[in-house]
Formats: sequence, C-alpha cells, structure tokens
Amino acid sequence: MDRVSSTMKQVANPLPKVLSRRAGGGGGLEAERESFERAQTVSINKAINAQEVAVKEKHARTCILGTHHEKGAQTFWSVVNRLPLSGNAVLCWKFCHVFHKLLRDGHSNVLKDSVRYKNELSDMSRMWGHLSEGYGQLCSIYLKLLRTKMEFHTKNPRFPGNLQMSDRQLDEAGENDVNNFFQLTVEMFDYLECELNLFQTVFSSLDMSRSVSVTAAGQCRLAPLIQVILDCSHLYDYTVKLLFKLHSCLPADTLQGHRDRFLEQFRKSQNPPNFLRASALSEHISPVVVIPAEASSPDSEPITDLVEMDTASQSLFDNKFDDIFGSAFSCDPFNFNSQNGMNKDDKDRLIEQLYGEIAALKEELENFKAESARGAVQLRGRASELEAELAEQQHLKQQAQDESEFLRTELEELKKQREDTEKAQRSLTEIERRAQANEQRYSKLKEKYSELVQNHADLLRKNAEVTKQVTVARQAQGDVEREKKELEDSFQRVSEQAQRKSQEQAEVLETLKRELAASRQELQVLQGTLESSTQAGAEQNSRISSLEQERDRLSQAAERHGQDMAALRAELQQLRDTLSREQESSRTELESLQTQLRDKEGAEQALQRRLAEEQRSLLRGTAREAERMVQDALARMEDPAHIGCTGSADCLLSRTLAASECVERLRDAHGKYLSDGTALGSLLPCLALFAHLVSDTLLQGSATSHVAPVEPADRLLELCRQCGSEALSYLSALQDPGTVGGADCSPVTACLGRISTIAEELRPRGLDVKQEELGDLVDKEMAATAAAIETASARIEEMLSKARAGDTGVKLEVNERILGSCTGLMQAIHVLVLASKDLQREIVESGRGAASPKEFYAKNSRWTEGLISASKAVGWGATVMVDAADLVVQGKGTFEELMVCSREIAASTAQLVAASKVKADKDSANLCKLQQASRGVNQATAGVVASTKAGRSQVEEKDSMDFSSMTLTQIKRQEMDSQVRVLELENQLQKERQKLGELRKKHYELAGVAEGWEEDAAE
Repeated sequence: MDRVSSTMKQVANPLPKVLSRRAGGGGGLEAERESFERAQTVSINKAINAQEVAVKEKHARTCILGTHHEKGAQTFWSVVNRLPLSGNAVLCWKFCHVFHKLLRDGHSNVLKDSVRYKNELSDMSRMWGHLSEGYGQLCSIYLKLLRTKMEFHTKNPRFPGNLQMSDRQLDEAGENDVNNFFQLTVEMFDYLECELNLFQTVFSSLDMSRSVSVTAAGQCRLAPLIQVILDCSHLYDYTVKLLFKLHSCLPADTLQGHRDRFLEQFRKSQNPPNFLRASALSEHISPVVVIPAEASSPDSEPITDLVEMDTASQSLFDNKFDDIFGSAFSCDPFNFNSQNGMNKDDKDRLIEQLYGEIAALKEELENFKAESARGAVQLRGRASELEAELAEQQHLKQQAQDESEFLRTELEELKKQREDTEKAQRSLTEIERRAQANEQRYSKLKEKYSELVQNHADLLRKNAEVTKQVTVARQAQGDVEREKKELEDSFQRVSEQAQRKSQEQAEVLETLKRELAASRQELQVLQGTLESSTQAGAEQNSRISSLEQERDRLSQAAERHGQDMAALRAELQQLRDTLSREQESSRTELESLQTQLRDKEGAEQALQRRLAEEQRSLLRGTAREAERMVQDALARMEDPAHIGCTGSADCLLSRTLAASECVERLRDAHGKYLSDGTALGSLLPCLALFAHLVSDTLLQGSATSHVAPVEPADRLLELCRQCGSEALSYLSALQDPGTVGGADCSPVTACLGRISTIAEELRPRGLDVKQEELGDLVDKEMAATAAAIETASARIEEMLSKARAGDTGVKLEVNERILGSCTGLMQAIHVLVLASKDLQREIVESGRGAASPKEFYAKNSRWTEGLISASKAVGWGATVMVDAADLVVQGKGTFEELMVCSREIAASTAQLVAASKVKADKDSANLCKLQQASRGVNQATAGVVASTKAGRSQVEEKDSMDFSSMTLTQIKRQEMDSQVRVLELENQLQKERQKLGELRKKHYELAGVAEGWEEDAAE
C-alpha cells in the first residue's frame, strides 16, 4: 500500500501536462467551430442585405457548403432570426432566394431544421400581402411557394430538394398504388401553381418598355426565377408521366379534372401530350438540359448521308419496279416487239401508273424518314437522361468522398490523442518504477494516497473513454468504406448500363447505315433501268418513224397494188373511229372543266364577299377600340386624380403637331379606302395612331390647363372636350357601312389648330434681352466671371496671410487646410473658364460661316441664354464661397456653409460645361481640355469638402466635454436637455428639408422659364 502511495505521488508532476494537451485539443475544436460560425454569419449577411441587387453566387454557395459541413441549417436560422425580415421587403426577397437555394442544393437536414419556422413564414407572407407596391406582393407569393415546397417534401420524403429522380424512383415514391399516384399528382399541381404564380407576378411587376434585365434592380427580381424554372421542368416531366400512368389504370372521365388543370397551367404548349393515347408517352421528352461536348457527334455523318439521300430521293422511288411488273419486265420493261403493236394510249397509261407508284413510294419514304427522325430524337433524349443520372451519381460520389475525407481527418485526430495517452501511460510506468526505489523516502506522504487513487481512477476512466472513441471511429470508418464500396458498385453498374445504351445506339446507327447503303445500291439499279427504258423509248420512236415512211411508200404503191387498197381503207376507217371517240372524250372533259371553272368562280366570289365582310368587321373593331381610347382620355380629363398632373405648352404643341400630321395621313388613307375597298392595310395603322395621338393631345392639354391662367385654361379645356367629341363622331361614322363614305375628320383638324393657337399663347418667353445684344452680353458675363474668380483668389490669399499672422495651433492648421483647398478650387475654376472661352470661340468660328459672332449668338439665342446663365452662376458661387470661408476663418460661420458653397460651385461649373458641350464637336481638342478641367473642378471640390470635414473633426475633438466633475443629477439633467435639443433639431431638420424641396421646385420652374428648357426639348 505504501508502495502504491509513493507511486501515485510521483504522478502529481507530469499529469497536468497531459491534461493541458487534452484541453488544448478541445480548445482547437471550439476555435474551429467559432471560425465556421463567423464565416457563415459574414456570408449570410452579405447574401441577404437591403441592397436591390442579385444575390452573389459565391455567398450563396458558401451558405450551401455550410449546411453540408454542419449537416443542418441551425447556423443559418440563428443568423436569419436576427435580420429584420418584416421591415425590409428587399431583405425578405433575398432571404427567400437564399432559402430556396438551400432547400434545393443544401443538406437533406435543412428541411427538418426549417419546418419549425413554417408558421413564422406564413405570418410574414400574410403581412407582406397587405403591401401592394414594390416587393410586397412578390415576397408574399414567394413565401407561400417556400411553405408549399416544405409541405410537399415533408409529405413526400422520397423527393430530394432539387427534384431530380429517375423513373424507377418515381414509381417507388407512389408505392405502385393508384391512390398515391392520384394524390401525388394533385400535390404536384398545387406546387406548380405556386411556381407559375410567382413567375407571372415577377414579370408583371417589371417595366417591359425597357430592358430591365441589364439593371441591378431587374436582376434582383429575375434571379430567383432560375430556381423556379429548374423546379418547373422536373414537375412538368413528372406530371406528364404520372398522368399517363393514371390514364392506364383509371377511366378518362375520372381524370377530366386533372387534364383540365394540366392544360390550364400549360396553356401555351404548342403540342400538348394526348393522355388518352398511351403511345404518346413514347413521344414525350424529359426537359433535361445537357451541355454538349465540343467534339463532333458520331452520328453527324449518317445525318449528312440522309440529307444527300433526300436530294436524290426522286430516283429512289423506282425500287419497287420488280415487285410491280415481275422479272420479265425487269429484264426488258419496254420490249415493244413482244407486245405486238402497243399503241400510244397504253404507253401513256403505263407511264401514269408508274408515276402513281412513284408518288406512293415517295410518301412511304417520307414516313420512314419521319419515323427515323423520331427514333433519333428519342434516343438522344434517353442519352441525355442517362447523362443526367450519371452526373447525379458522380455528385453523390463526390459528396461521399468529402464525408469520407472529413471522417478520416477526425480519425487521425483521435489517433494522435491515443498516442498522447500511451505516452502518458509509459511515463506513468517509469514513475512507478522510480517510486518503488524511493518508497522509504516518501512514506510521510501516505495521507494523500486516497486522493492520488481517485486521480488514477479518473485517468483510467478517461483512458477507457478514449479507447471507446477509437473503437467508434473505427466502426465509422468501416461504415464509410462500405458506403464507398457500395457507391463504387452502383457507379460501375450505371457506367455499364450507359455503355450498353451507347452500344445499342451504335448498333442502331450501323443498321441505319447498312439500310442506307442498300437503298443506294437499289437506286443505282433503278437508275440503270431508267436509262435502258429511255433507250427503248428512243428505239420505239425511230421504229414509228420507219413505219410512217413505210406507210408513205405503201400510199405511193396503191395504184400498182389495188388489192392492198381495201386494207388501207379499212385501217383509215378505224383511225377515223378512234379520232371520233377521242373528240367525244375531249368534249366531255371540256364540259367537266367548264363546270369546275364555274364552281371556282362562284367560290371566288363568295370568298371575295367574305373578305369584304371581314375587312368591314376589322374596320369596325379598330374604330371601336380607337373610340374606347378617346373616351378613356376624356374620362381621365374629368378624373379628380388627374388634377395634380401638369404639362408644358411646348409639349402640347409637339403633340398637337403630330396629331395634325396623323389626321392628314388618315384623310389620305380614308380616300384610298373609299376608292379601293381592298386598301384597308393603310387605313388601320393610321386609325390606331390617330387614337393614340388624339388621346395624348387631350391629356396633355388638360395637364397644361392646370398651370395656365384661368381664362386660357377654360378655353383650352373646352377645345379639348370639343376635339374629343369630334373624334368620337368621326370614329362612330367609320363603324357604320352607310356613313363610312361621309365620315369627315376636318372638324378634328380645326380643333387641333385652335388648341395649337392657345398653346402658342401659353409658351414662356425668354430673357428680356434684344438678340443683337446677346453677343456683347456673353463676352461681358464671361469677363465678369473671370474677374470674380480672380478677386476671390486674391481674397483667399489675403485671408490665408491674416490667419498665419493671428492664429496658432489647431485653428491655424484647420484654417490653412481649408483656405488652401479653396485656393486650389479657384485655380481649377479659372482653368475651366479659360477652356470654356476657347471652346466657345471655336464653336462660333465653326458655326457662324460668313456671319458675324453677334449674328451667330442671335441666331442661337436659347443656347446663348443658357451660357450666360451658367457664367453668372459660376461667378456668384465663387463670391459666396469666399464670403463663407471668411466667416469660417473668423469663427463666425459654419463648416456646413462652406461645403454647400463648394458643391454649388461644382454644380454651376457642370452647367457651364454642359452649355458649352451642346454645340461642340465631339472630336474637338478644346472639348477634351474642358472635360479635363471639369474633372479638376470636381476633384478640387472634393478636396474642399474633405478638408472642411477634417477641420470640423479636429475642432470637435478639441471641444470634447469633460464629465469628470459632474454629479449623477447634473448628468441626468444634461441628458434630458440633450434629448429636448435632439427633438427640436429633428423638427427643424424636417421643416428645412420641406423648405429645401419647395425652393428647388421653384428654382427649377424659374430656371426653365428663364432659359427655355421646354422649348429646347420640344425642338
């Protein structure tokens, strides 16, 4: 006992090292877990944010890999639960997109971890359903879709998240029970309805008048449709297969609802499957997308041969000659010596019979080609399906390899821990041996024997636990090896099956090649037969010629051979009888042809009457639709919601001019239609355009009257109503066939002219300056601007010298930085003004021709007025900024005033650049200099703002409050005062923003009237 006690005393020193190593290993796992959660949190927050852009694939992929790493979605939901999904629609939309990806491609336990949040998703869907604008309805429908998807996969656990299944797996999902298949089809229809509803809602929310797919907002809305399309393709395929299976087991009347629902969801299908015909299942091709390899397909050569065979198909139709006429005709088909004088009619009938057989053979060949093409399409579809299954098996194999690698890593860690334990045991044995030798020297430590025994027991228990963990790890490794071997066996079986299918396809292609070669040989034989037939026909023609010559010789010898005259007369009588019969048959045929001609003429007249009636119906429909458009415009004029709409007189003039031109074209098209009833093609487009332009003119006139004086506004509204009434009268006359000839659009033209007159009166006038004085005014304003900038630069230099003389410390540093940036801004503006003068001089020289600069300015008065206004704004802005800088240096002004002034100068210089660029050549060197100077002004403005912000930060740091000497009551009092001050400032901020909006609106109106923006836009 004493010996054991002394031995345990020796263990007290090395044990903490072993425990520290084990504790270090546990800390490493915790660090790895924290690193994983941190990375997942960052990726989820980057994928699901409030920016209206599409979710980046790399962030979504990281989330998917995270679910496979932790075998679930606990981390995902722990991060998502902290996001304000109910307060931001874009955030909720992107969450739905990422969650949809996880349900499809994430770990299988994602569904189990997400089912508990199904009610929260339903509540959120109802909440977003009350918002009819923006992403509200989209989020509501998408959340309903996700809930439906979760319910579907919960009820049918055999379906994976990505819905990729083979036909065998689909049969196993229904357990070969027709009731299960019936219910499964209904659930798939519900699933498809949600998918298609989201698809339709997203497209209806987009602006189809422009390309929204290239914008970030459009991509944000369209990105989730990729997952929808992938789901719909599989659901469509499974629905078709299940419906065919149900039709093979149940009566057609029972499944009428299923067929109606299928056709309702896929009403745009060009060739829907016929479920009442069981053989139509073989024509169905699963919609699987497979990226083809870059190498050419092995069956390209047979396809080329088929095309070549098609070009020579006319000669191939004679391949049945032997079957029709026998071997005797095959050897010598036109041997007229053996036919004992076959006449010409028999030969024609034979040729017609041959042509009929050729047409039948041609139809048979076309059917054979169609069957071959369908067979090739089916084989390619089956090959695509096998390739998809092979890709799925490869994906599963890769997942198994990843899991095996992960388990192998854990096993190595356990082995390392076991080695550490063995080292501890060896050191423990060495300590026991030394303790036995020194037993007597440590007898005084017997009282701690029980404690060391307990420690030893703990170590033994830990050793047993480690041994048990190693055993479990070995068992897990064995399971992984078995699963790996099973996957390799299944992959081998799939590979062998794919190889067998490829061999079968190769055999089919070889069979087609052999049949093609045999057909070509038959074609060559038939070509030889046709050539021999042609030669026989030539010989027969030569024989007929010789017979005619012989008949001539017999006629000449008739006087000497009287006994032959009777025979010749009999032959002549026979020929006359034949001729009379032919004339009778020709007369009968002529009568039948005349009867057919009369029938065709009657049918043509009926078609012409029907065409005229359809044209009148089309004209009535178009006029009725145009009438509805004009009535809608008149109704919108009276709508109180339209009172807030305003318009300009220039826009009204442009609309009125376009409407007048359209009325003239409509009058010409109407006249052509009255003279030629078939000339409806030119009238209908003019009629539709007439309705659009007149409606637009009425609405624009109503909008213009809202900003016009009372008397012109009343007259304008009355004329708009009168114009609408005249247009309705004209369109009503076009709908009646009795009044279409008397329809006149002249009153509409007169009303449009009077509307144009009032619009001319309402047009704003420009600057009250004579045109001949514009040139001098431009030079004066540019010179005044340059002088104002030079004066401002001099004042800034003066203020800088005063600041250096009177200020010190932080104040001197702040003032030097601010005044230095202001000096740089003035220099940049000076360079911009000089570049603008050079460009202006170049524009005048290139555009005036033989006229003087003043005449050029007078000719382009609107452009000149804009240039003058921009120059004034630049000079005024420079003066105001110098005053603001002076107040800041003196301590009387604020930094915000200086930042606002610098930004105002940047805006004024941008206006000057825009006014100069209007008439400049795009390749002008002075224009490039002006643009560079404009960029310099923007950089200098940014420098002023940055230096001002930096100075404000330094001043605020210097003036920081000292709370060390304040009591709790004083701090609470100042806190309440600060809250009161914050509320007052927020109220003032809101009022100032409203005031700023009104000022900007008024400034825009005055600037538009002064500079003629509306007239320039109309021109």
